[in-house]
Amino acid sequence: MATTLLRKTALTVAGIAATAGGIAGPAIAAQATPAERTAQVTTDRKHGERELDVRYEAQPNFYFCGPAAARNALSVQGKNIDVHAMAEEMGTTEDGTNSINDITPVLNKETGKDVYKSTEIPVDKAGDKVEKLRADVVRTVDDGRAVVANIAGTATDTDGNAHSFEGGHYISVVGYRDGGKVVTIADSANPNQASYRMDVDALAHWIASRGYSS
Repeated sequence: MATTLLRKTALTVAGIAATAGGIAGPAIAAQATPAERTAQVTTDRKHGERELDVRYEAQPNFYFCGPAAARNALSVQGKNIDVHAMAEEMGTTEDGTNSINDITPVLNKETGKDVYKSTEIPVDKAGDKVEKLRADVVRTVDDGRAVVANIAGTATDTDGNAHSFEGGHYISVVGYRDGGKVVTIADSANPNQASYRMDVDALAHWIASRGYSS
């Protein structure tokens, strides 16, 4: 398997059907006010956890997972951006969104210059990159932002449910617990499985050969 970010990625219909299990973790909610978010940070950081409020939307078709993940990620900052406009900016086609490098500039356009950066996880280095991924998730979420990750293959959440996207997929990481050892994922593929938690080690291996924006 090539260790490159430049791979076509789309959520296949088969991938949707293969994703198993129900919603795990907190419900994805309406946006909190800045004051509420500040109070939440103060309280949750003491316990090594934090959850961002997501104005969740499912992707409208099988190949809009990249724009949908970015839209859900930006919603935690109170931004409401049309997913079709994002798809046009990312160059999304029926083959999907080419790589995380097409996601990062759009996130920065809405958030600020160089706020988000792309990070690759080579397929043979996933174990070595777990700590960096954990630190990046904690830093980004503590900053009030969500991570967007390009994943492929099958991973199992903390409830034992498998999530399979053999053709590739994009997800948002919107929270963490246990100091980042467990992360909360917002997944646009299926609103019945909108939120679930996963060990950060499993997420790193899910991202392997692709990358994430944080």
